[in-house]
Amino acid sequence: MWHHRASGISLVLNSAGVVASGEKLASNPLQTSIRSRPPDSDRSSLVTVAGMMEGRRIRLLARALTVLLLSFQICASDVIFHESFDESFEGRWVVSEKEEYQGVWKHSKSEGHDDYGLLVSEKARKYAIVKELDDVVSLKDGTVVLQYEVRLQDGLECGGAYLKYLRPQDAGWKVKEFDNESPYTIMFGPDKCGATNKVHFIFKHKNPKTGEYVEHHLKHPASVPYDKLSHVYTAVLKPDNELRILIDGEEKKKANFLSAEDFEPALIPPKTIPDPDDKKPEDWDERAKIPDSDAVKPDDWDEDAPMEIVDEDAVKPEGWLDDEPEEIDDPEATKPEDWDDEEDGEWEAPKIDNPKCETAPGCGEWKRPTKSNPAYKGKWHAPLIDNPNYKGIWKPQEIPNPDYFELERPNFEPIAAIGIEIWTMQDGILFDNVLIASDEKVAESYRETAWKPKFEVEKEKQKEEDKAPGSDGLSAIHKNVFDVLYKVADVSFLEPYKPKILELIEKAEEKPNIAIGVLGSIVVVILTVFFKILFGGKKPVANVPEPRREAAAETSNNQGSQGDKEDEDEKEDAGDAAAAAAPRKRPNRREI
Repeated sequence: MWHHRASGISLVLNSAGVVASGEKLASNPLQTSIRSRPPDSDRSSLVTVAGMMEGRRIRLLARALTVLLLSFQICASDVIFHESFDESFEGRWVVSEKEEYQGVWKHSKSEGHDDYGLLVSEKARKYAIVKELDDVVSLKDGTVVLQYEVRLQDGLECGGAYLKYLRPQDAGWKVKEFDNESPYTIMFGPDKCGATNKVHFIFKHKNPKTGEYVEHHLKHPASVPYDKLSHVYTAVLKPDNELRILIDGEEKKKANFLSAEDFEPALIPPKTIPDPDDKKPEDWDERAKIPDSDAVKPDDWDEDAPMEIVDEDAVKPEGWLDDEPEEIDDPEATKPEDWDDEEDGEWEAPKIDNPKCETAPGCGEWKRPTKSNPAYKGKWHAPLIDNPNYKGIWKPQEIPNPDYFELERPNFEPIAAIGIEIWTMQDGILFDNVLIASDEKVAESYRETAWKPKFEVEKEKQKEEDKAPGSDGLSAIHKNVFDVLYKVADVSFLEPYKPKILELIEKAEEKPNIAIGVLGSIVVVILTVFFKILFGGKKPVANVPEPRREAAAETSNNQGSQGDKEDEDEKEDAGDAAAAAAPRKRPNRREI
């Protein structure tokens, strides 16, 4: 067995190949054959088998040597920091002693296998824990890779699972006092609650002109995977200002730190700004069109004509049941035994649809329907003409921005500690394999050796559970559909509608019985936007059914920053999208 602590790789070579540390060696078939020596007639067959097995052992040895060489290459590269949580975190990580952080951290195995991690063990709690680094990590020179794993063992309806990479704190700061006010350089990872569903990447940067720290949020971030499997999140910061966000090794977002298209607000301020002292002149006319003062209402214009009139040509349909009510007392209903007429009032049977009306064109008193009035013109207004005094929409003049500065690359503060500070309504969140490295190959190797094997185990187990009779939740086909829908929600031209689309997707996952109706609503939104873009014109407001308003969802964090408060506001809008698929009321037959 060969084990390297820094890389987290343990190898055992046996007749079956390379297996993880701690697995028992399989017995050698060749040795077994030699112990029970066969007759002379079978010795030639034994030699052939032995030769085949020897060739196999050589190939396996070559494979093992390849892995070892990769491991030594990892050793040579800079693994700046790695936390596998194979051993208890106590004594190395410090739990915040602030009163509001009541959540209990546990050193726990991942569900279904023996990999340990840092576990969020209770629902509806605030959690805070921090690890100070031995040496600060500079983000100014070369590539820096931030990576860690998260498993949402009970799913994630409302909670955060992100990391904060803290900058050096002010003098007198104590690690046990870590909280949401502790300044960070980067905040990275998943956050999901209500309309919020994003993999955050936020960095704080000091304005060299004002000395103030400003939060810069990545625009159009990727969505959080919705399953209960382990996922690995990677942020690659390159010296050429490129940022790459990967989920499970697959690139989900590429951005440039200096681009105003990628971050809000932009890192580099605009060169000019509107003059705050410039005021619009009192005689400035912004009306492009005005009513024609010379226009006169025509003599035959009737403003009192109704919009609709009774259709005198309508004829009552044959078979209409005038004497039958639309609803009747339920004949199967009985008065409850505990009903007290004096206290509860006179008991009345509940109503049901009249079965006689189901086959008839209608029941009850028939009335002629209405139709559009051809004489209707509405209130008369003078037609609009071009305004001869129109000067356009007034804007203040632009002046040089006193806070403008130029940078060739961000002036990142170094990383001095790694903290997890979240507010979550979920338990079962498991953090693992927190890594800081200066080489992308190192992060890739950890994904292949530490994350991928257990992910495959979890995925196979999930497949078996999905196939099991009476299994809860969505079928495998439904999950594939939702996976596609989450990817569609990430399309850039749907960004204005993304919160509402994500809200509908999440509600459809929670309530499979309304999934078809909700998915239909999503398709309508997408097609509406697509055709509007295809044929030009102003982007429409998505006609998404408004969900019922319920109690505001708990937020997944308690950040004091402006960006995080916006996320909390979004989370308060989480509602019940079941109304989107609610059945329509049966039409009144007398309106036919």
